[in-house]
Amino acid sequence: MALLKSHKVLHCLGNITPSLGVLSHRNSSWWGGVQMGPPDPILGVTEAFKRDTNPKKMNLGVGAYRDDQGKPFVLSCVRKAEALIAEKKLDKEYLPIGGLGEFSKACAQLALGANNEVLKSARNITVQTISGTGSLRIGANFLSRFHAGPLDVYLPKPSWGNHTPIFRDAGMQLKAYRYYDPSTCGFDFNGALEDISKIPEKSVILLHACAHNPTGVDPKPEQWKEIADIVKKRNLLAFFDMAYQGFASGDIDRDAWAVRYFIEQGHNIVLSQSFAKNMGLYGERVGGFTVVCKDSEEAKRVESQLKILIRPIYSNPPMNGARIATTILNTPDLRTLWLEEVHGMANRIIKMREQLVDGLKKNGSSHNWQHVIDQIGMFCFTGLKPEQVERLTKEFSVYMTKDGRISMAGVSSGNVGYLAEAIHAVTK
Repeated sequence: MALLKSHKVLHCLGNITPSLGVLSHRNSSWWGGVQMGPPDPILGVTEAFKRDTNPKKMNLGVGAYRDDQGKPFVLSCVRKAEALIAEKKLDKEYLPIGGLGEFSKACAQLALGANNEVLKSARNITVQTISGTGSLRIGANFLSRFHAGPLDVYLPKPSWGNHTPIFRDAGMQLKAYRYYDPSTCGFDFNGALEDISKIPEKSVILLHACAHNPTGVDPKPEQWKEIADIVKKRNLLAFFDMAYQGFASGDIDRDAWAVRYFIEQGHNIVLSQSFAKNMGLYGERVGGFTVVCKDSEEAKRVESQLKILIRPIYSNPPMNGARIATTILNTPDLRTLWLEEVHGMANRIIKMREQLVDGLKKNGSSHNWQHVIDQIGMFCFTGLKPEQVERLTKEFSVYMTKDGRISMAGVSSGNVGYLAEAIHAVTK
């Protein structure tokens, strides 16, 4: 009887029409207080470029390599590695939390050198990460939780735009040291030394291993030596971001020189690596994070905590890109081919720098453009002012970020002459 009455009550309630107040309450948004975020500056450049109907338009904002026809480039060694992997008919099981073991080993060897004392004594831990961004974030999270010194990270001014939110969102406090000199479009060596010498002990300093993004300005080896000396005297933790090994100069050992020198001088560094640029594995998201420790026992403890950090974020990294990179690095013929191809990519960028400067001179420019040649890697800080950048876009359909940074990968033998004419027109 009680059940019958309950059924009747429920039946009656089911026929009641909800009041407007209830409907209004149900329809109210949980997210009314969420404000519209600012657009990504590079994405905005790309969107404007797509809308432009000028057949001569150029997109110099995106940081991805293009061949001399302006097309995305897949390395032959990557295609060959994919074929070898496909033949093996491997499974799609989860990788371990730290990633593919063979990849992590090859990743560390590439960065540190196969015969490095750190590797021989097993006092490093390297985990596979979701490209360079994921590596930096895992590193930032680790520092935020375990670094014994101040939670201050000192970035070069300027630095890659994503460094700021990566470290900030991990709970680190952002500071800066002088790096780029706008008056010379080069390295502010004295300013950097002065600022680094004042950084509080045990703070974290972020260093671009090669092909500084966004300026393309790198310290010379003798300057690196002085930086390493001051970092050691101040007892700072050096966090290297190496996103362009091989892609900067075309020589994997030359591009890793600063990282190896710091270790040689007794610095127990942390290191982020990416295989997006140097293997063209952009969408595969392949990277590594390395901590150089005091000894192998400490390395095991650090590894255990890195796994604890990674597990609730993404459980384990994707396998396909790691398999490709590992196959290339561990197969002698493919490794040789890769070294040839990455050297070819770097040389094309260098050649475009030289042709751009030649074109500016031929157009009668009286400015000194030597910095375009002296800078290295994918990006060039042209020294163009925001109003000149605006004119380039409006009058010539040449798109770039407002700070005058251009991606040299977007320059080809077919459009470098047009770019030189355009830059000359807005700077004469």
